[in-house]
Amino acid sequence: MGIVLGIESSCDETAAALVDSERRILAQRIASQDAEHAPYGGVVPEIAARAHADRLAPLIEATLADAGMTLADVDAIAATAGPGLIGGVMVGLVTAKALAMASDKPLIAINHLEGHALSPRLADASLQYPYLLLLVSGGHCQILLVEGVGRYTRLATTIDDALGEAFDKTAKILGLGYPGGPAVERLARSGNPKAVPLPRPLVGSGEVHFSFAGLKSAVLRAKQAAAHSDADIAASFQQAAIDCVIDRSRIALGSAKNPTALVVAGGVAANQAMRGALEALAAQHGLPFVAPPMALCTDNAAMIAWAGIERLGQSDPLDLAARPRWPLDPDAAPVRGAGVKA
Repeated sequence: MGIVLGIESSCDETAAALVDSERRILAQRIASQDAEHAPYGGVVPEIAARAHADRLAPLIEATLADAGMTLADVDAIAATAGPGLIGGVMVGLVTAKALAMASDKPLIAINHLEGHALSPRLADASLQYPYLLLLVSGGHCQILLVEGVGRYTRLATTIDDALGEAFDKTAKILGLGYPGGPAVERLARSGNPKAVPLPRPLVGSGEVHFSFAGLKSAVLRAKQAAAHSDADIAASFQQAAIDCVIDRSRIALGSAKNPTALVVAGGVAANQAMRGALEALAAQHGLPFVAPPMALCTDNAAMIAWAGIERLGQSDPLDLAARPRWPLDPDAAPVRGAGVKA
């Protein structure tokens, strides 16, 4: 049985976790930075990096203590090596390198997106390859065919904003504070999703890629017009976003070869309305719908540790560089706009 210590610091969550090969989360701790970034309405990279540097070492020590373990009990140390805010990624990766060197344990560099992509397998042992994955977070919005560890075929990406970014910007427009996604979802529950005639960018066009910039701009115009309540705007935005996701997911399901399941992961996967719509879509195609538990949707170290378990036996060099960009499918054809980043 293998045990991996996972470290995550790619954005604004400082996290450490211990996971074993039997899919047990032995211990995990997450230090949120919401209070630090709330006054700015979003993540400030400099503040995030400093907070990681202050919190990570004691967080790792406490996580090991929670499990009654030391580094001697660990088989490998896995850390996010990208993509993400480079300052934070460097803090976590350098810490992992130091621990690996001091304990003579292998270092496993994990792509943060792969952590999300494999996280449903941590919670669901029955999930088999290949599965169709909708990866939706603050920085990424992609559809991938997951064929195995390190084997990803990107079917779609965003040409401008990621879906989580659109949720956060909508929250900022409505004055809901940070983090925005959960706040929009809460407010949407009391609104009418048909009240505001918002656009569904590219829906019905046959385009597989996503676009949310126009939807975000329409939310701003709706707010400035002051003709609808904030709850109605939030509900209408959320429904428009769901309609876009379902449209693209349906196209991807039509082109994917024999997927075993429709899977969603990433921070936006915590949205209950989004989950419900995706579950209905999966049922229409005769597929199971799989989503990780809420705690594994947002950034966390358990998913990084699990990706390390999936890659156990691998060892990366201690001079490995942190990567602000790191596509899961480097051979995917470039797309217009921001899609080049994915």
